[in-house]
Parts: sequence; structure tokens; C-alpha cells
Amino acid sequence: MSGSLVQAALPAPRPCSVARNVIAFARREVRDAVSSRWFVLCTGAFALLAVGVSFMSLAGSGSSGFAGFGRTAAGLLNMIMLIVPLMALAAGAGSIAGERERGTLLYLLAQPVSRLELLLGKYLGLGIALTGSLCIGFGLSTGVLAAKAGGADAGAMLALVASTCLLAWVMLGVGMVISVVSRKVAVATGVGLFVWLALVFVSDLGLMAGAIVFKLRVQELFILAMLNPLQAFKMGVIVQMNASLDVLGPAGMYASQTYGNSLPWMLVGVLLAWGILALAAAAILFTRKKSI
Repeated sequence: MSGSLVQAALPAPRPCSVARNVIAFARREVRDAVSSRWFVLCTGAFALLAVGVSFMSLAGSGSSGFAGFGRTAAGLLNMIMLIVPLMALAAGAGSIAGERERGTLLYLLAQPVSRLELLLGKYLGLGIALTGSLCIGFGLSTGVLAAKAGGADAGAMLALVASTCLLAWVMLGVGMVISVVSRKVAVATGVGLFVWLALVFVSDLGLMAGAIVFKLRVQELFILAMLNPLQAFKMGVIVQMNASLDVLGPAGMYASQTYGNSLPWMLVGVLLAWGILALAAAAILFTRKKSI
């Protein structure tokens, strides 16, 4: 009997077995992440920076309640845009490439599991580990707010935490795309660092240069800004803080005046689209890759 006939004769994997395999890989990934130096260092660094920004934002301001939270959130925003994408990209870049370089990828794929199950399990596990790391940092920052400012707006803080976690999952998917096509962890990490630099620094400078050189209209500037998930995240957080988007220049004013109350949902949709497309690209590349 030919190989195709044998494959056709085999029973298709049940949804429950697929979910069981994905959860098993996710548990393994969470366990490995929590016990690794990467998780400890990233969690400690983010927590220290979050607490430090909270102290500096509140020091000598005399702010309390929501006013204190507004100052802290504005300070946390810049830190989040620098630290969180780097954490997520580094974690994603080392996921598949790390297994490949250590020689364990061949062993894992020799088990009765599919490549998609392995990829989804690693993505889910790393995402949970990143979320836990971020929640620890935000929890300590909230404690500082409660002690120094006499409280904080719980809904606004939860919205900031949720947006940051969504950004982390999006950038984790981008990192996994890089990891799938890389054979070495060093190469994947280097590419991830380049992507981080491009998204954080080059995008803002590129928009400014493009507006001057090509005389872009404000609508075109807004579209280009939406191509960057960090810009969408920044706008979303500013809208959640009930602050004016005028601080973002003409593109921010155009977005606020054109889309109004639907703008927050639009920005969340941009981030979700980035995450779905990144994970889908990683899955397609990994499942269709013939070599290990």
C-alpha cells in the first residue's frame, strides 16, 4: 500500500487530542520559562522599572487618585513601548530556533504531534509567561499608586494592563515568525532586535521624513502609522486615558476627529489583526517547511 493510502487510512486526530497536545506543550513552555534566567531577569527588570517610573511620576507632584494615575500611566507608556516589544520579540525569536539549535526539535516532532500543535503550544505557553511577568510589574506599580497617591482608577489601570498584554502577544507572534525561518538563536535574536529598532525608532523618524520629503497628506500619515502596532498601541492608551490625541500631531488629531468613539475599537482591531496575521504566517511557514 502506498504512503498516501496509509496516511488516508489513519484516523484523523480528534479535536480533544489536538487541544491536549497544545496544552501539554504550553505547560512545558510555562514551566521552562518560569525556571529560566530569562523570565527572572525580565520580570525583575520590568517590575523595577514600573515601580521606579511610578515613584518618579508621583514624587513632589502632590497628585492623588486619577490624577496620580494619569501621570504614572504617561510615564509607563514610554517604558512599555521600549521594554515590552523587546521582551516579546526575544522570547518568540528563541522559541523554535532554540529547539532547532539544541537538537530537540527533531525529537519533539518524532512524537505523535503535528507541527501546528507544537507551534501553538509554545506560543500559548510563552504568552502566558509574558502575561504573568507583566502582571507582576503592574501589580507592584499599582501598589505604589495605592500607597503614594491614595488610590487609582481601577478600570483605567486594567485597560492599560490588557492593552500591554495584547501588545506582548502580538510581538511574540512576530518573534515566532522570525524564529521559524532562522536556524540559529543568535541570528533570530539579531533579526528580532532589528525589527524592534525599526518599530520603535525608525517608524517615527520615517513618518516625519516621509511627510516632509513626499508631502504626505494627513490621511496617508494616519494609514502609515496604523501599519505599526506600536503606534496603534500608543494611540489606544492615550484614548483610554481620556487624553487628547493632539500630542501625536496631525495624524492624531485627524484620527480623533474622523473616527470619534469608534477609534478605540479600531485600534484594538489593528493590534488583533497584527497578532492573527503574525501567528498565521508562523504556522504556514513552519508547517510547510520540509526540513527541520
